[in-house]
Amino acid sequence: MFDLRGLEVPIIAAPMAGGPSTPGLVIAAARAGGFGFLAAGYKTPEVLDSDIGAVADVGVDYGVNIFIPGPPIRDRAAVERYRESLRPLAERYGVPLPEIVDGDDDHFAAKIDLVVERRVPVVSFTFGLPSVDVVARLHDADIAVVAGVASADDADRAVAIGMDGLCVQGTEAGGHRASLDLDTRPNTTPAITLVREVVSRTDIPVIAAGGICDGRAVADNLAAGAVAVQIGTALLDSDEAGTSTVHRAALRSPSSTETVVTRAFSGRPARALRNDFTDTYDSTAPAEYPAVHHLTSPLRKAAAAAGGRDDVNLWAGTSFGSIGGGSGAHIIADLWAQSQHSSGR
Repeated sequence: MFDLRGLEVPIIAAPMAGGPSTPGLVIAAARAGGFGFLAAGYKTPEVLDSDIGAVADVGVDYGVNIFIPGPPIRDRAAVERYRESLRPLAERYGVPLPEIVDGDDDHFAAKIDLVVERRVPVVSFTFGLPSVDVVARLHDADIAVVAGVASADDADRAVAIGMDGLCVQGTEAGGHRASLDLDTRPNTTPAITLVREVVSRTDIPVIAAGGICDGRAVADNLAAGAVAVQIGTALLDSDEAGTSTVHRAALRSPSSTETVVTRAFSGRPARALRNDFTDTYDSTAPAEYPAVHHLTSPLRKAAAAAGGRDDVNLWAGTSFGSIGGGSGAHIIADLWAQSQHSSGR
């Protein structure tokens, strides 16, 4: 079974669903001595299988991140009101107002079948915990299992069902929070503080995530007890990332000055660059994932196609202002070199 403590360079390319994570980025991370995750979220099993094949054919170690399915709609009236509030946006971009999707398991069972068949070295989970039976099935295939968590209590729950590692996500992280419960209000605990707390409570490997874009942050989180750090925002503008043109431009723009945590795009808390959409819809977005995601997804795609940033989910961590371009391998190698210098090695 793959051991996260054995990485030559303890830097992991985060799974970033919706486009940014690509086989090329995973391969670049591995070639830098690090490790990368493919993002299974929102993909069909067929597309995921193609991504796995592209990485496996190169012969590098890698992981796959899978979303735990969201619950059925709990408050349909709230979802209907939110849908209606999006009508002016649909009219602006000339697309039909999306219908409500009552449930979507994101092909969970088929994706578990696929990673078992493919003997993927590491499988991680976001938005919840897999069942004990799923964990046992992955272990039977010699697959290491990692849970994304955003609090010490969540970490305890993950350890109790037999996780082999924890990806501990601080408040600085871009994109979706890894809270296990949909209704949880995100805490504001920094990554390094949360890492220290979780490390004091468990002996399994801990990966630090959230706002890690320079060598000092890498060194500090490793010194706090993490076996590796996970970076996402730092790789959004890399050559291999599948980040959209609109998203890249927003990350580089001087007008991008802050991030906010919002449910407006998906119904789950996520950190993004502040824009008109977050200002307009955050206060009314219900905690209904994936229903809200399905309502806004076609509108976000239309907005991106139109070239504007006002209505696009511009995921970014708090340290987005320090990121740069270039190859993913160079970014990871540079971060590692900086961290070595920072720690006096």
